[in-house]
Amino acid sequence: MQSGHAVQPSGARRYVRGSGARFPPRRVLREVMLETGVTQSELSRVSRVRQPSISQFLSGRVELSDEMLDRLLSCVGYRLKVIRRPVKNELRRSEERSWRLHRRLSRNLYSSTFEEWRPRIEKNLGRLHAGTTGQPHLRNLDRWQLLVEDGDLPSLHRVLTGRDRDSVEMREVSPMGGLLSQRERSEVLGLAG
Repeated sequence: MQSGHAVQPSGARRYVRGSGARFPPRRVLREVMLETGVTQSELSRVSRVRQPSISQFLSGRVELSDEMLDRLLSCVGYRLKVIRRPVKNELRRSEERSWRLHRRLSRNLYSSTFEEWRPRIEKNLGRLHAGTTGQPHLRNLDRWQLLVEDGDLPSLHRVLTGRDRDSVEMREVSPMGGLLSQRERSEVLGLAG
């Protein structure tokens, strides 16, 4: 699951960050300044934030944190309200299948099983390195190699279960093939009868 943010200055229209339309903090500030008629120089005087900094926030040259946005909004009678909610990251059919299979592996991944699986994983990595070309696949294989060499189980769990683009791309060159039984694969994919 991903966390989405609904950003809502009290008394103003609702601004949403996360899924759907994305309204960066600079847009929230710009909209509130338009609604209240406050200028950059006026906001600078009341907030004690330099006007060039406000200009950089509004242009996006400098990132505007939620804390700074709340500070600036409070100077014109608003406050920042951030609502966190889960947002499902939609995957293509093949990515969803891969995620389900890797999530099952994650469920079975402990120090003891990792040591049992390690020879198979290393063999798979060698085969993949020999037959893979292009980026980001080669870079992701190197990342898999480091995770396996370090025995970094928390990071392996994140890659196996993540629905973010980075994890999806890592799983495209996964060395975890052959670790689930046919029965487990069928259960995961809903093929068991």
